[in-house]
Amino acid sequence: MKKIGLIGGLSPESTMYYYRSFVEMSRERFEPGFYPELMIYSLNFSKFANHPEGWEGRKEMLIDAAMRLKSAGSEVMGITANTPHIVFPEVRDAVDTEWVSIIDAVADEAKRRGLKSLLLLGTKTTMSMPFYREALEKRGFEVMVPDEDEMNEVDKIIREELMFEDLRSKQYLIDLIEKYEDAEVVILGCTEIPLAVKEGGVSKDVLDTARIHMKAIMDAAVETE
Repeated sequence: MKKIGLIGGLSPESTMYYYRSFVEMSRERFEPGFYPELMIYSLNFSKFANHPEGWEGRKEMLIDAAMRLKSAGSEVMGITANTPHIVFPEVRDAVDTEWVSIIDAVADEAKRRGLKSLLLLGTKTTMSMPFYREALEKRGFEVMVPDEDEMNEVDKIIREELMFEDLRSKQYLIDLIEKYEDAEVVILGCTEIPLAVKEGGVSKDVLDTARIHMKAIMDAAVETE
């Protein structure tokens, strides 16, 4: 199998969720005790989030992390968060290795399930900027997002609560998802949201982006004959 490299720390809670998913999937997929080789480069979240050069500086941090993972032997890479995919094309182009995009993985899974109308939840950047929605719309999906006030509240919950494993606003998120009745499925487009919202916890189908992404990365790491 190819060696997997994950750029993590964005936030640490979501990276731990990726690793738990990696362990669970390995146990389901391989013989007992077999776990593919995995490297995680955990960025300093505060430095990343508060970078004085904004997304240009964050992009350089991601490129540096990817180069370090490649130097350590990683052959298939992914970024363990949705929002940083705003600069994913530039990071991918800067580091010549095999990459797995979380947005592509989610689109592939939605297609596999035959879904058409999607509700996107995530950070305000993910919900309000076009990079995520347009990528999905180009694949033929209808994408809904919450209104401005709801976006602000969801963003606040992610940054001030879920990143610290505080689930006090779990019911708010569930009620918000149920409000958008026309959506067939909710995309948990921030890798902290699955801490509060689970499959079966709402009436809609759920696309857990972290688990979908981890599975796609593991699929890419399996060497074919």
